[in-house]
Amino acid sequence: MKINTHILFSLILLSFSLNIVHVLSQNSSESGSVSYILSCGSSSGGTDFDGMKWISDSSFLTSNNTISATAQYQDPSLPSQVPYMTARIFNSEASFKFSVPPKQRLWVRLHFYPSSYGVHDSANSYFSVIANGFTLLNNFSAYIIDKALTQAYIVREFSLTPVQSGSLSITFKPSTQYAGSFAFVNGIVIVPMEDIFHATTLVGFTDQSIDVHNSSVQTMLRLNVGGQYIPASKDSGYTRTWYDDSPYLFGAAFGVTFEADKNLTIRFPPSVPEYIAPLSVYSTARTMGPNPNINQNYNLTWVFQVDANFTYIVRFHFCELQLNKINQRVFDIFLNNQTAQQSADVIAWAGSKAVPVYKDYAIFVGDEELWVALHPSVSMKPEYYDAVLNGLEIFKLNDTDGNLAGPNPTPSDMLLEAESVSKFSHSESDNFSKVIGGVACGAAGIVIIAAICFFVYQKKKKNAEGSESRNGSWLPLYNSSNATTNSGKSARSSNLTNLGAGLCRHFSLAEIKNGTKNFDESQVIGVGGFGKVYEGIIDGGTKVAIKRSNPSSDQGVHEFQTEIEMLSKLRHKHLVSLIGFCEEEGEMILVYDFMAKGTLREHLYNSNLPPLPWKQRLEICIGAARGLHYLHTGARHTIIHRDVKTTNILLDDNWVAKVSDFGLSKTGPNLHQTHVSTMVKGSFGYLDPEYFRRQQLTEKSDVYSFGVVLFEVLCARPAVDPSLPKEQISLADWASDCGKNGILEEIIDPHLKGKISSQCLKKYADTAEKCLLDQGLDRPSMGDVLWNLEFALQLHEHPNGSVTEEEMKGASIYDMHNVMVTIEEESAASEETDELNNREVFSQLVNPSGR
Repeated sequence: MKINTHILFSLILLSFSLNIVHVLSQNSSESGSVSYILSCGSSSGGTDFDGMKWISDSSFLTSNNTISATAQYQDPSLPSQVPYMTARIFNSEASFKFSVPPKQRLWVRLHFYPSSYGVHDSANSYFSVIANGFTLLNNFSAYIIDKALTQAYIVREFSLTPVQSGSLSITFKPSTQYAGSFAFVNGIVIVPMEDIFHATTLVGFTDQSIDVHNSSVQTMLRLNVGGQYIPASKDSGYTRTWYDDSPYLFGAAFGVTFEADKNLTIRFPPSVPEYIAPLSVYSTARTMGPNPNINQNYNLTWVFQVDANFTYIVRFHFCELQLNKINQRVFDIFLNNQTAQQSADVIAWAGSKAVPVYKDYAIFVGDEELWVALHPSVSMKPEYYDAVLNGLEIFKLNDTDGNLAGPNPTPSDMLLEAESVSKFSHSESDNFSKVIGGVACGAAGIVIIAAICFFVYQKKKKNAEGSESRNGSWLPLYNSSNATTNSGKSARSSNLTNLGAGLCRHFSLAEIKNGTKNFDESQVIGVGGFGKVYEGIIDGGTKVAIKRSNPSSDQGVHEFQTEIEMLSKLRHKHLVSLIGFCEEEGEMILVYDFMAKGTLREHLYNSNLPPLPWKQRLEICIGAARGLHYLHTGARHTIIHRDVKTTNILLDDNWVAKVSDFGLSKTGPNLHQTHVSTMVKGSFGYLDPEYFRRQQLTEKSDVYSFGVVLFEVLCARPAVDPSLPKEQISLADWASDCGKNGILEEIIDPHLKGKISSQCLKKYADTAEKCLLDQGLDRPSMGDVLWNLEFALQLHEHPNGSVTEEEMKGASIYDMHNVMVTIEEESAASEETDELNNREVFSQLVNPSGR
């Protein structure tokens, strides 16, 4: 599990011990219910520095097999000795029992201070906590969390379903997986609460809703969006803490924050009780900013680290403080690239200005990050292209087994290294006097602090730069492509140099200019969205293709960086080979092997080249499918190309197909780093409609695009031709309709008519049609596509039926007739071939470029 500054806040409410005695007593008197504030391990309880009274836990224990202990060291960052300096230790399973109201939900907060308690070192503590059948924590290690987050103490907050029996049992159970393990707790707070949850529609499934009434939840975080930290004493009745949202914002686009005018009175409607959120949450907000052109091209985005494979409730708090009419500010809400709400209009919901409203959305998160994004609803043509948000809460729901526990985090490598240095320094200091030893320990402490600060800085810097390597960039990179230092070198020079170091060659600009005759127009062999492609010479005679960025193109540094990252790490017979790059004096240049036969499209239509025979077309499609299949399944990480089209399938002098142009590629949805842009990218005519609708990218999006390529190869016409009648403009739609009506043969390339066996054509067309199915789940995998194309080739070569599908199914796709080899063999063969034929590939010879 990856750690960043998000978790510092998502462990929630680390100062709940502040200023809550008055609120708790008020709640108790109003509801007739009793709140419990226990200082565990203490014989008499005590009062914290803010005047809150804690009592001893001893009368609530059901077992005498426990130990009261005192921490041997008080961390300076502890807010108070109470409740953290005493602990209840459990060497075996034991429980607390409380009398609680049977019809009210309960806030349960557990306080932990991982220290040494006599012979009990918290480093050896792993345990579970179960509350009336709900697993709150499992294999929990406060020591590991403390080490990973550099937090002295930890608070976990849960909201439990009403306990019908009126008796709440909280059980602590040491782990049996670790010898000598024990459980401990420093403080327990139980507060009766109103039921603030209701049934919520599951995002992506309009016919399904989540009944939160019957679920226990864990609070992951609370944010006062656009505002400041709100302590527990300033909450509206439940002693909650609200944090600033700025650490979670993605990229450099922070939007604009503002607060309500002093003369504006915020009025809670009957549908929104005042305890839902404090007035100060609704009094501040964050919007996208005043520029409508910029707002239409980015999302206001927050990224949160969460536990994977749980359903979450995301609560949005809104209060329009500036506008007062419907359709003035309308926006869409996205959760993990899925549309949670279209055309959100706060005024339409609330009825008027300065009236709070909140909306809940449920979403299942299979990864470790949750993205929240807002984007103007351009189709609604509002008066202002903008979005607004006042507050945000994220709650994790228990799974079907009643479990709420997530995994322990992992300390960063940098922190572990710093601690190693610290231990070494401390060990060395034992050989010196106490004074010198103290200095050495102090220096070691500085090393740790410096390492932590550097880690957090690097993390924030990475988010601010919107790196495409890890996170799908939802934000444009403004004013970065031409940023230079005083020396005249690109400000990103060192970053990209480090990126490619050891992976591919770094060319000087002088070498590039010499090889292209100073970018002479006579050397241009293609033009794409990224820029011009030149034929060049390097090392005294090696022919290469050189792709130079157009400074005015918006396909700049992200494509450049992604192409280097992808191709420098990939090696395959059916993928283009990146030789190196150059990034001097504001230039972004990529150097590839030269591809003699150009693009597949050039050999299909709109050129004077002779038409390709069917077998050769089929073999080219098989080669491209192998390359895409390798990206999806054979590379270290699943890679989605995202721009599969005939201009990105290149042919060497032996007609071997190679997939090119990885500037838009992304790691796949099965990876922890998966983040897909809601600003859908791809080429018109090849774009997966499901990806377009849901902003959810999978490898099946490549399958759809490849289906268009298959029909383009068969019919020898563009994917989109506006000159044709309306029903024929889109090749995907037209070919699919013809296939369903049994007239596909009427639209195939005239040069192929009568030259394809009926069985081969049927298998090929069926494969292409399945690739174009509307739902990605219904489409075949690229491996299945490859298998079917190989079968079609066999049917073409053996039209008399000597090869059956059953025989094909009995053979592995990678060892049949020595034609198909394993991915590893293909990669190895590719490297050997490349060493012998270091030539003839270039990426993205595109005339009609469209992203």
